[in-house]
Amino acid sequence: MQITKEMPINEVLRLYPQTARVFVKYNMGCLGCMGATAEPIESGALMHGLDINEILKELNKIIEEQNPY
Repeated sequence: MQITKEMPINEVLRLYPQTARVFVKYNMGCLGCMGATAEPIESGALMHGLDINEILKELNKIIEEQNPY
């Protein structure tokens, strides 16, 4: 499974807890806030003025390294 920009932040964290470090790196520190429950990664990135493609690249790299097959 690949992480997409439409996925809610909390869903990604639930499925792949190791991705938290990417959200923290980009100061998307609202990991526990209500907005993260339904907010897609893309919305969070836009609100923080971040490049969604760079974030997705890093998130997917982490899960690929953990699950190469």
